[in-house]
Amino acid sequence: MWKSIRILLLLLVLLAVALRSWLDRTATQSWQEPLWVGLFPLNGDGRASTADYVARLRAEDFAAIEAFFAREAKRYGLKVEQPLHLELYPVGSRLPPALDPAAGPLGVAWWSLKLRWFAAGATRVAGRAPPRVRLFLLYHDPETLERAPDSHGLQKGLVGVVHLFADSDIAGRNNIVIAHELLHTVGASDKYDLATGAPLFPAGYADRQQKPLYPQQLAEIMSGRRALSEHEWDMPAALASVIVGPETALEIRWTH
Repeated sequence: MWKSIRILLLLLVLLAVALRSWLDRTATQSWQEPLWVGLFPLNGDGRASTADYVARLRAEDFAAIEAFFAREAKRYGLKVEQPLHLELYPVGSRLPPALDPAAGPLGVAWWSLKLRWFAAGATRVAGRAPPRVRLFLLYHDPETLERAPDSHGLQKGLVGVVHLFADSDIAGRNNIVIAHELLHTVGASDKYDLATGAPLFPAGYADRQQKPLYPQQLAEIMSGRRALSEHEWDMPAALASVIVGPETALEIRWTH
């Protein structure tokens, strides 16, 4: 009897989780009103230089992301004029749980649960409305890293951990990374080779019909890179040189 009750309770929990995921997916892919996204900046390396940079962040530093979504949504004929609203929240003091690069499927699943639990508490700000999507922006002093750690955006839980450089000279590229991870939370998949970083053809190319094909002038947001040749690619300096490709638009329900 007790075994049957435990199984029933487990099934009810799983059903509740599945229902919540479905409701989240439906709400974030309806695009009937602006999607409220909270940006939670953090000092990712504990350095004074990073703390100074993070303290000087302002909402206008991320305006290009809203402009990018508005421009691309209009291109796909969405009725909502501004599909995205970004809200910058106060600098936090606690870092989200880190994902072990060597973690297997069970390790990733456990990390995902810990991250969602962390986000439930870390994004409560007195007097501020809770956002639908929560992105933790972890900044690092570029003097200490040649390459930022991998970022992650999760559709289940509508939460992301985004690693960025505390350098105003590459703020445009930071915004590309933020937009990329944000799109993961609403259902977009990567369009680049995970082993090499190369844009995948055709989904990872901004203009697959271009002749000659190289060099690509623009990048597809979920590849994050533009192909300069078959074996060369780079990351644009800003979202002005990035588009949402048709495969990504379909995944996030901008098209059907």
